[in-house]
Amino acid sequence: MDDEVHPVIHEGRVAVITGAGSGIGRAAAIELAKIGLKIAIADVDEQGLNGTAKEVAQIVGQQNLIALPTDVTKLEQVERLRDRVYEAWGEVGVLMNNAAVSAKGTSWDGLENWHKVFDVNLFGVLNVQHTFVPSMLHQENPAVIINTGSKQGITNPPGNPAYNATKAAVKSLTESLAHELRETTKANLTAHLLMRVTLLHSLIANTGLIVLSYSPGWTWTGMTGANSGKEKPPGAWTAQETVLYMLDKVRQGKFYILCPDNETRREVDQLRIMWGAGDVAEGRPALSRWHRDYKALFEEYIRDGLAQLD
Repeated sequence: MDDEVHPVIHEGRVAVITGAGSGIGRAAAIELAKIGLKIAIADVDEQGLNGTAKEVAQIVGQQNLIALPTDVTKLEQVERLRDRVYEAWGEVGVLMNNAAVSAKGTSWDGLENWHKVFDVNLFGVLNVQHTFVPSMLHQENPAVIINTGSKQGITNPPGNPAYNATKAAVKSLTESLAHELRETTKANLTAHLLMRVTLLHSLIANTGLIVLSYSPGWTWTGMTGANSGKEKPPGAWTAQETVLYMLDKVRQGKFYILCPDNETRREVDQLRIMWGAGDVAEGRPALSRWHRDYKALFEEYIRDGLAQLD
């Protein structure tokens, strides 16, 4: 990460991170603690939350740490988190809206899982926004909100439509949030969208598709197999790498934080996103990138696009 100091991300400011019991949330808490921020962490997984708290306390001290078990689907619990943070420190500099689950639901099956994943991934994000933003708007110091989305909310790869749909919604609501904050003259607050892939390795077998080969920018977390005892695949980024990349892009003022990986060029990422938009603009079948009749055309599009860049 660039050493230049960001007006928000520096020693003495306050970071609030949901979904901090593991993965990206835990890595963000640790890296922001290293910079010297006061850290408030929340997660419904108390065991994971306690593990993160121990690591963070070793860096910033117990006096600069709040660890509060929180279910982001429960508005009263999110409000309790806000009140605890403002009572202790009087501000929030970095709000990382990161809690998410990936319960599988197909387009016509697993309705209970659809409700679960929307409750956490979408309404959990909204609960945090509606609770924290009104207070952050009135702060004198600048602040940032980082919503954790996914490239799956843009390219919509086959395998888990419930998760993809929530992340598409998070992209839309974060874009709206950024616009509204930009148009609010009293706001000293910006929004940013972290986009990475959180593929479940089990989905590959279930769908009959080699989904992982189509979806770059994935991060090795509990959702993607980090708790399985297996070694991290060489193509995946660690949670720490993803967080350091994210913080650098926030420092640069970027809204779309599109995480690459160790195998896929950024230019390929961009071409894949443009192809998906072309499905709508050109009237191709839905998800034509995975349509057998369009496979050769898509591959030709990628080759031609890269040739023009080279």
